[in-house]
Amino acid sequence: MNAQAMLTAYKTIVLREIRRFTRIWPQTLLPPAVTMTLYFIIFGNLIGSRIGDMGGFDYMAFIVPGLIMMAVITSSYANVVSSFFSMKWQRSVEELLVSPVPNWIILAGYVTGGMARGLGIGLIVTVLSLAFTQLQIHNLPMVVVTVFLTSALFAVGGFINALLATKFDDVSIVPTFVLTPLTYLGGVFYSIDLLPDFWQGVSMVNPILYMVNGFRFGILGVSDVNPFVSLGMILVFIAVFSFIALKLLARGKGIRH
Repeated sequence: MNAQAMLTAYKTIVLREIRRFTRIWPQTLLPPAVTMTLYFIIFGNLIGSRIGDMGGFDYMAFIVPGLIMMAVITSSYANVVSSFFSMKWQRSVEELLVSPVPNWIILAGYVTGGMARGLGIGLIVTVLSLAFTQLQIHNLPMVVVTVFLTSALFAVGGFINALLATKFDDVSIVPTFVLTPLTYLGGVFYSIDLLPDFWQGVSMVNPILYMVNGFRFGILGVSDVNPFVSLGMILVFIAVFSFIALKLLARGKGIRH
């Protein structure tokens, strides 16, 4: 398969994924926007006014980077896992597998589609946050690199979940029992400096803590962890998850019986 054909295949998958989530935007784009607005009102305005400063910033400004990252993570993951599993369930994914399209093109196409939704939701939440606080960008390259890499990582994670899932209930297990707890305990709403030493150590094994703090450093210039360590960890996870996804796809895990 030549380069032009591979590019065409990649663009086809990406455009199909973008059309899919934009066509049903009341289900894919609107709910996260409403949910994040409620977070801004309840945690930022109502509770934040009683908490005061956090990390040298007012509470609303402190939680905004974490809420943006939370929206990006959940949306990137959800788009890929729901889309690919639906194709697997309908058995239409077999058309891709019997075609000469390389597995890495299939993975890249779905991941890019997931990133498009995740980053789109992140942009919407960022615009909404401007109604509640003023955002200052401390380090724009760090903001861009962190949010792009994090979106890619969780899109790959969603692809793995879709491959391993055997029924629709399996699609919601990881977001409910893994992503949600790790996100809420990943420093979105607080600085780990507030925790006792033991729980600070426990928090350091949470990978989402590094992503949230890397993004927060890019916007506010404060972080509970070294932001460059955060980027390194994200890159390692992307490499490992991509390797696993390609291996599972090559074996036809959950697809070929």
